[in-house]
Amino acid sequence: MKKILLTVVSQEMQLLKTQVEQITAPTVTGEITVLPEHIGLFSKLQTGELKYLVDGKQESMVISDGFITVSPDSTVTVMVDAAKFAREISLSKAQEAVEAAKNMVQISSENRRELLMAEASLRRALLELRIAQKSKSIMAVSYTHL
Repeated sequence: MKKILLTVVSQEMQLLKTQVEQITAPTVTGEITVLPEHIGLFSKLQTGELKYLVDGKQESMVISDGFITVSPDSTVTVMVDAAKFAREISLSKAQEAVEAAKNMVQISSENRRELLMAEASLRRALLELRIAQKSKSIMAVSYTHL
């Protein structure tokens, strides 16, 4: 089976470089799925879940805004401000982040710039919480089938 070379980079470093079967990314115009030999494309990404299939197993990352470049030679580069692997998200820390972000939204209601930043933090925290809850339920199901 043909594969895609996926590279994910943030402002600080390269986070991932691996061969995958497919990639699903959250663009500003909707979710796209990239398969091997996909037509070339460049798109703006929005904060969301980047999903990719490695040896038949789905993996994912929470990503911030950024860009995706798809080359016809089955090379995909994802450039984002920040990203976190789903497996690294702690449910309790995600819940704390949601509460902190909600407080920031309330405090920042008079300053438009701070309010926008607080709302973005809240969206990202809620996304991390949702993914952490999903990962926890998948792991619980996996353990019950052992």
